[in-house]
Amino acid sequence: MNPESITQRVRGVRAELSNRRCDALVLTKPANVTYVTGFSGEDSWAVVAGGAVYLLTDSRYTEQAQKECPQASIVERKGAITEAAGKLLGKLKSARTVAVEKSISLAQYQTFKKNVGARLKAVDGLVEDLRSVKDRNELAAIRSAAAIAATAFERAVRHLRPGITESELAGILDLEMRRRGAKVGFETIVAFGPNGSRPHHQPSQRKLGERDTILIDFGARYNGYCCDITRSFAFGKPVPAYCRAYEAVEKAQAAAIRAAKAGAKLVEVDAAARNAIRESGLPVYGHGTGHGFGLEIHEIPFLKEEAKGKLKTGQIITIEPGVYLPGKLGVRIEDDILITDNGCELLTGACPRRSPLEAAGRK
Repeated sequence: MNPESITQRVRGVRAELSNRRCDALVLTKPANVTYVTGFSGEDSWAVVAGGAVYLLTDSRYTEQAQKECPQASIVERKGAITEAAGKLLGKLKSARTVAVEKSISLAQYQTFKKNVGARLKAVDGLVEDLRSVKDRNELAAIRSAAAIAATAFERAVRHLRPGITESELAGILDLEMRRRGAKVGFETIVAFGPNGSRPHHQPSQRKLGERDTILIDFGARYNGYCCDITRSFAFGKPVPAYCRAYEAVEKAQAAAIRAAKAGAKLVEVDAAARNAIRESGLPVYGHGTGHGFGLEIHEIPFLKEEAKGKLKTGQIITIEPGVYLPGKLGVRIEDDILITDNGCELLTGACPRRSPLEAAGRK
């Protein structure tokens, strides 16, 4: 990751620590460790204390850490990570009050507490709040992920034919993203026909029929950053019920996108989409209208009925309303937008929306 970005992030973390009257911070959540160090491995913690950042890892990741984290001091642990973190903080005399992420397990917290002499203070959202606003390097990575995902999608739908299974199509799409230098951002969802009414359906051996509908929820991960896209379409001539659902979802998404800008209340953006579905006479979806993403596929802010807070310039979120008729069909359209002072910018416009089957050669 860009050294300049890491420096800015650590500066922001130190400012938050000062506001919370803490002398040091122990990061245990992988995405937060990555955010302040650049480390992309696993099973490692980071400590921000004084003027230094420490990455606690083991011999499996030492070489990787040295390459990815030139601004951090690498501490190669031999035993338990809780013990290593405790010993490190014990040497830092200025660390009298230590903030620890609430995501730590109870067992780890209790062991860590025994190994450190400082006062511990559980914190939540300290780094996540900073992560919600993306810098230019993060934005560039997400743009690249979206471009790769769009191309991979266009390539994958060329394989559509009666008899192909949900699992086969998901595998083809995943391979197309990997061929372009990306990883899979999350488990790809491919749902044919009535399976589309399950928002988190897992691809199965169900075969595509001559007049099926298709829902694909997918995302690429590039340089550590995700995108998140859903496309819904008919393989043959759609039935009137599907056309009605699609039109309602399209209107709902457009309403939420119009409402999305810096300073807009999360609950009001969410309501814009729900009201459009409600006005159509179709059932209103039970999941959120959208969410932030970046290093993780689900990050703050979350657009939902009970949401508190407002959108900020630089946040990147999904807008993903849907209509689900159990046992019959499901439609969801999901795009990624960048929040600006005056509105928002669509980041996933290159991914076909209405007629991907034309690219597949099916009329």
